[in-house]
Amino acid sequence: MQNKQYPLIDKNLSEIKENIIATLAYFDLFNYPLSRAEVFLFLNKKYDYQFFDNALKCLLKDGIVYQFDNFYCLKNDHYLIARRKEGNKKAIELIKIAEKVANLLVRFPFVRGVAISGSLSKHFADEHSDIDLFIITSNNRLWMARTIMHCFKKLTFLVNKQHYFCMNYYIDEQQLEIAEKNIYTAIEIGTLIPLQGDITFEKFYAANSWTRNFLPNKNMRIASANPLKTSLLKGLFEWLLNNPVGNAIDDLLMRITAARWSKKTLYKKLNSHGLLLGMLTAKHFAKPDPKNFQSNLLIKYERKVSEILRGYENTLAH
Repeated sequence: MQNKQYPLIDKNLSEIKENIIATLAYFDLFNYPLSRAEVFLFLNKKYDYQFFDNALKCLLKDGIVYQFDNFYCLKNDHYLIARRKEGNKKAIELIKIAEKVANLLVRFPFVRGVAISGSLSKHFADEHSDIDLFIITSNNRLWMARTIMHCFKKLTFLVNKQHYFCMNYYIDEQQLEIAEKNIYTAIEIGTLIPLQGDITFEKFYAANSWTRNFLPNKNMRIASANPLKTSLLKGLFEWLLNNPVGNAIDDLLMRITAARWSKKTLYKKLNSHGLLLGMLTAKHFAKPDPKNFQSNLLIKYERKVSEILRGYENTLAH
């Protein structure tokens, strides 16, 4: 789905007001109010900050946007602010744990980059939150790396720490560009918190420069990543499998994993959050595929924006 401008439904509704509404509407789907600076960062066009500030004040005056403390949202619900503040506090603790997890995982063979993804990358966590991780592996060794890491994860169940190791999205250096290009993937990429592999993430962001079409004000956080760690054992393991035998093993592990996940989906198994299990697999990526989650989210987003704009039109008409 391409970046789009919603049609202006009233001559008094300026483009910047429309974009502010669209930005808040997206995060409103997750009940997540934004600060003034965050609203500006997630706009899909560049604007003069004073111009933006004036438009936001107009929306507040018109009763379309609500302000509580230093946060803005489309719902007249102060609880959302309390929820965000509490979630931000919990996220600080969980991010510290994620840094230790990433420091461990980057030592695994063929791992080239580790970043925090999901709600934690937006600095939000609650009592049910996992540490979702985005992993980049070396060329054509994604499936070997993933298998080794998930064998390790099985051990974490013994100490009830499995929710710290949700390594659910893998790509390799052969194919760094994310295929789906829409507001959802742009925000997910833009809010990643790279922890390990600074050079790797420089290449990743360069390969996904298309996100600028959706988030021209958002700077990527390469500086948060540490340089890639190496070790004698990791180097030796990779050297031993840097050959046709390693290629065959990686291909075999891909086929085995894909077949296993197809069976899980067929039997409609659910994950810990009650979503139907699914995973999209190919040689250069492995990513979660909760049933139609992304497409349904985008449909809900566009519907929500349209409804709010119609409501605003009615407000202006009266």
